[in-house]
Amino acid sequence: MRTGSNDTGSELTTENGSKEPSPKSRAPYRLKRWTHIERDLRLERGPLLAGVDEVGRGPLAGPVVACAVIMPPDMRAIRGVDDSKVLTAEERVRLCVRIQERAVSFALGAASVREIERLNIYQASVLAMRRALGRLSVKPDHVIIDGKTMRTLPVPHTAIIHGDARCHSIACASIVAKVTRDRLMARLAVRYPAYTWERNVGYTTKAHIRGLDSHGITPHHRRSFFRVSQLTLDFESAPADAEFVDLDDMDAAIADETIAVADELGISTSLPQDLRNQSSLQV
Repeated sequence: MRTGSNDTGSELTTENGSKEPSPKSRAPYRLKRWTHIERDLRLERGPLLAGVDEVGRGPLAGPVVACAVIMPPDMRAIRGVDDSKVLTAEERVRLCVRIQERAVSFALGAASVREIERLNIYQASVLAMRRALGRLSVKPDHVIIDGKTMRTLPVPHTAIIHGDARCHSIACASIVAKVTRDRLMARLAVRYPAYTWERNVGYTTKAHIRGLDSHGITPHHRRSFFRVSQLTLDFESAPADAEFVDLDDMDAAIADETIAVADELGISTSLPQDLRNQSSLQV
């Protein structure tokens, strides 16, 4: 069973859904905290840099969530901030609070499972990033993203390989996005307890696979992420009425949960317009 795209090819997914990078791929960037990239871009492009990162490309279930953060150009980096994948859950939550306290502006964007299936995970990630950038209360002078250039992201941006380990703003965005998505998956786990999403946040783990074997897939699973043989098996083990799930009701539930999590964190969030119309919560 594959788990979607993997940019580095050198990451392992743990039981709690985090991805552990290989030491060789990250070590050079940890010798310097932080690199000169942001300083040079501020001199060239302007002081307000928006760091953007997404979380949730690889899981079998749940939406992809992106965050855009503008950190003050004249303040020191927050101690402890790092790529969200190498931090513990407790460290991420603590740092998320500090990032929100210091940030000039920050916002969330999400793309639903239905959009992931319709567009593909790459384009859905771009969509989530666009939504996050569109919700910033302050217009950035330039945008920096983790990874490679995204040709369909319609804003000028600089792409930085291992940016979440090299650029403070991107690392801050990755932490906020990770905390948000983890809380969202924990909320969905209450409705679907068989898959232990409160621990694996939708990633492929033994417990998640056992849940699929015993209960089949849910409307929140990304069906395109399953191999054909496994997909057929999972459909056969799904509840008899699985084909008659009201997708509008499902999307409305996801909208409610995403907005509720964002409200808890005090973050502006952007959802698909049809989800926003269906949501019972006010934004």
